[in-house]
Amino acid sequence: MKISLPHGLRGLALCAAFASASLGTGSALAQTDADTQTQQTPQADQNAAAAPAQQATEQPAGLWQRQQLLGDIGGLRPWLDQYGVTFSLTETSEVLANLRGGLARGANYDGLTLANLQLDTAKAFGLPGGLFYVSALQIHGTNFSQNKLGTLNTASGIAADRATRLWELWYQQSFLDKRVDVKIGQQSLDQEFIASTNSALFLNTMLGWPALPSYDLPSGGPAYPLASLGVRVRGQITPSLTALAGVFAGDPLGNDPTNMSGTNFNLGNGALWIGELQYAINQPADHDAAASAGAGAGAGAGASASGGLPGLYRIGLWYHSDRFADQRYDSNGLSLANPASNGSAATHRGNYSLYAVADQTVWRPTADGPRSLNVFARVMGAPGDRNLVSVSANLGVVLKAPFEGRDNDSAGLALSYIKIGHRANGLDQDFRAFSGGPYGVRTSETALEATYQYQIAPWWQLQADAQYTFNAGAGQNPNDPTQPLRNTFVIGVRTLINF
Repeated sequence: MKISLPHGLRGLALCAAFASASLGTGSALAQTDADTQTQQTPQADQNAAAAPAQQATEQPAGLWQRQQLLGDIGGLRPWLDQYGVTFSLTETSEVLANLRGGLARGANYDGLTLANLQLDTAKAFGLPGGLFYVSALQIHGTNFSQNKLGTLNTASGIAADRATRLWELWYQQSFLDKRVDVKIGQQSLDQEFIASTNSALFLNTMLGWPALPSYDLPSGGPAYPLASLGVRVRGQITPSLTALAGVFAGDPLGNDPTNMSGTNFNLGNGALWIGELQYAINQPADHDAAASAGAGAGAGAGASASGGLPGLYRIGLWYHSDRFADQRYDSNGLSLANPASNGSAATHRGNYSLYAVADQTVWRPTADGPRSLNVFARVMGAPGDRNLVSVSANLGVVLKAPFEGRDNDSAGLALSYIKIGHRANGLDQDFRAFSGGPYGVRTSETALEATYQYQIAPWWQLQADAQYTFNAGAGQNPNDPTQPLRNTFVIGVRTLINF
């Protein structure tokens, strides 16, 4: 992703402030399931908001027990709920520091304010099954990975170009007793498609919206902080099987790449078609398959009616109708590295990818207890002739409630792998042959992340994180391909407050 406060000293000061605040109190974008609250990118908090509107409840009197920092805002939240209106505001702030390798050592601060509002039309004016949703982003700080790392696995899922922008704006209508619903408007695909419940805990961008669409789709595809106009249909085929399909504008920035407000509403640059099947096993008795498909719920979602361990499995594909540049050859069949090349890449009609995602609880000592061990895996593939990334994969494990009395904490370990397409790899080899000197040949890159999320209060989370990247830049320094890029080691802290 893309996004300068002043420099590292200020960021480190903020880091220290977050840590000292947490120690003083003892004991979100937050993605919530029945076992715990985990957060990774804005998609998580938006997912919870996009689910059917929650009934407003009386806030506990104590500051550290309430769900939001501001409580019911003097009765405002319950009053709005009478009319079907739900409003949320979260602030995510983080400081990340590169201790070795990459482009430069040092620390940066970045942050995200996410505001969203939804309207339940049944409460508002008697139209059952309708939901209107709008969200806005205020992105601030510095793009740490761009400035300090140069890696393909970017360290922060919230870092982007600084802006105040509209994110999503859509209307959803359900039919047939909520077994089918249709959503139309500006949408971010990472909210519903290619999602993993358990990977949402981690900070690395590619454990949220994967590397393959991030690098292969125009502008990274319609995913945070971007969205595209489109239509999505979701249907519950059986209690366990749900299908999603949609068509979206092919490039969220295509007609105006400089637009920072999120209001260009591009309908050109081809169309992106996507479809996904979701199979849920051992879900709780009150499980709503259609709702969980949107919210990313499934694995680890509490005790199932059968007593088995819950899981959610997805398979899908996407197709983009535009033309895509060859990664090695020009229109005459010469390597783009060849001095005789005309510099105009050959093009291919269309682009596509297949993917599979699995979230599975593998251990839970008691059926109704908070502690559980959950695993996830995700793999995607795309043709290597027209794409920089031909394969991306994620694998990880998440332990919820790792310590007695810490029911809402989570600890996790994950790997993110990126493989460079064979044509891009061949182009690097051509550049090295024609230059006769050193030149980095890109192959693959792997990032390892360990994280611990500490729930200070229902409205406040603090998360410590460490990431190590192997073969940084996939073997090439993005600023100077003739120079190596050392492996990076990043540590950081993130805090999230739900107002």
